[in-house]
Amino acid sequence: MKTIGLVGGMSWESTVTYYRLINEAVRDRLGGLHSAKCVLYSVEFAEVAVLQREGRWEEATQLLLAAAQALEKAGAECALICTNTMHKVAEAVQAGLRIPLLHIVDATAEHVRRAGLRRVGLLGTTFTMEEDFYPGRLARRFGLETMIPDPTDREQVHRIIFDELCQGRIQPAARATLSRIMNRLAERGAEAIILGCTELGLLVNEGDGPVPVFDTTRLHALAAVDFALPPGAAA
Repeated sequence: MKTIGLVGGMSWESTVTYYRLINEAVRDRLGGLHSAKCVLYSVEFAEVAVLQREGRWEEATQLLLAAAQALEKAGAECALICTNTMHKVAEAVQAGLRIPLLHIVDATAEHVRRAGLRRVGLLGTTFTMEEDFYPGRLARRFGLETMIPDPTDREQVHRIIFDELCQGRIQPAARATLSRIMNRLAERGAEAIILGCTELGLLVNEGDGPVPVFDTTRLHALAAVDFALPPGAAA
């Protein structure tokens, strides 16, 4: 079994989910008392959020690169950035590593394409929805067309993420809001919804949408397990 490196804390609420999903998948595949070999570096999210708001992406890159290099030194054989938004700097982080960085977009898009779908609605922070690093990678590498909510809905999703989910607040009203937004995307032609924020799976289940819903947290975690275990591994 290979050792998985996790750059977490963005927010820690979803990093907990990563840890649980990775270990559950290893247990399910190997049985008995098996669990994952993993190393976690958890950053201080308040510091990262300031860098995001102020557009200080070079500083954010250096912060995450230092975390990923620490994982590499600790014996990690791959690295995951446990957040969608900070994949804005993923290529720069990968350039400073010798181990592979497993990209969250790639892990998700492979499943979308395997399902035969081409047009996806994307929910996430405003950075993820409005900048090119996410939709652009979906288009260039996987031929997927991305649709995003209208400006008012984008603000609502961003607010729910930062003001509620990242602070551990799971509100029925927010679930209803996201349901309405997903329905509007489906009405505009989205064939699937990507939960492009690792906290959104705390509120929305994969069966909750009017079209198939792809939870990036779960799919990213499973990609790590696929990397760590040999194909067909079983007890």
